[in-house]
Amino acid sequence: MNPQKIAAGFFLKKGMEIADFGSGSGYFTILIAKIVGESGLVTAVDIMETALDTVRAKIKSEGLKNINTVRSNLEILGGSGLKDQSQDMVLLANILFESPKKEDIIDESKRVLKPSGQLIVIDWKKGVQGFGPPDNLRTDIQVMKEMVNKIGFEFISDIDAGILHYGMRFMKV
Repeated sequence: MNPQKIAAGFFLKKGMEIADFGSGSGYFTILIAKIVGESGLVTAVDIMETALDTVRAKIKSEGLKNINTVRSNLEILGGSGLKDQSQDMVLLANILFESPKKEDIIDESKRVLKPSGQLIVIDWKKGVQGFGPPDNLRTDIQVMKEMVNKIGFEFISDIDAGILHYGMRFMKV
């Protein structure tokens, strides 16, 4: 994946508040924080403290002051610790394939998003062999779109996420 190319499809603006759910080591977190600038805020949320330690090290080396880190279980409503309707955008990049509770993670995203807030879903394409998780852990793009729509989002557009991943942008309705 090329994070800069993919993030161009997020339509980020200075001052936005964004939650990077399942941030891992900050693949997108650092890039997004630079784009939203000092008036914006990015919250990196992950269940693994070691991943957040890596994000903290990157924050320090980059001299960024607009990133918070939160250790959390996103499969629990309220688990992110973020306030209701506090975020302009939630990013779910390569985390839904890991969970049997995808709907719960999407529900938590909906809870923290402001009205008309955007949800970005990036995940592994089904049927692409060779690299990444086993195919049985991947969700077909149409199935994912229908699941997100059913939870209260409207599909806005596809995002070019490369040959191994799909990307979609949704708006909370």
